[in-house]
Amino acid sequence: MRTLFIGDLHLSADRPDITSAFNHFLDNELHDVEALYILGDLFEVWIGDDIAEPFALELATKLKAISSRLPIYYIHGNRDFLIGHEYAQQSGMTLLPEVHKFNLYGVPTVILHGDSLCTLDKAYQRFRCFRNLKLVKWLYGKLPKSSRLKIARDIRSKSTQSNQRKSMTIMDVESEAVEQLLEQTDAMQMIHGHTHRPKMHTIQTQTHTQKECTKTRIVVGDWYEQTSVLSISPEKISLSASPLV
Repeated sequence: MRTLFIGDLHLSADRPDITSAFNHFLDNELHDVEALYILGDLFEVWIGDDIAEPFALELATKLKAISSRLPIYYIHGNRDFLIGHEYAQQSGMTLLPEVHKFNLYGVPTVILHGDSLCTLDKAYQRFRCFRNLKLVKWLYGKLPKSSRLKIARDIRSKSTQSNQRKSMTIMDVESEAVEQLLEQTDAMQMIHGHTHRPKMHTIQTQTHTQKECTKTRIVVGDWYEQTSVLSISPEKISLSASPLV
């Protein structure tokens, strides 16, 4: 048996090729899987459970059927942080906190979307704190659907323009933030997405007794041009990609 981790699919109605690839994955890659973790940004944008697009509702039906035979866990991303309990219930997904620690085949593991680790991007971190306020989310949910659609379009446009001006360093995770979270959670392994830079990193740290300690950070990739799947079993860790089908 193995556990799978994916993230940053950025599903949208104008990218049916990604949706098709995800459906193929769900139909063909879960036969020996005991749990599926989705680490945020399943959707390109999410403006409320009450205005989910038809393709998202079809996906919910499919995920719900799969959840009857294996658990599906979800951590919010920066694009779909407004996914609520209604859609999660429709999809059979269990919503996890932004940072979640658990024991994965004997290894203390912490998982998250990853945007909170990009601490050099001060402007984004300020926006992130603002958008996470319960009052802000409540007020947003009370807006007319047309207003929420416009806000979502504006945020996507500004985000794209802003990212084009930012250096790759600012948009990547900050090593100190990574090490602090590993220490705070007492984890030996970290798994996240967000940066779209799939890789397995080795981190050398020191324990409280000053002994050298090797930890691991694994980044799952996006699905813009290919799939990206992290598979972990008691015997093996594999981070693989394949063309969209």
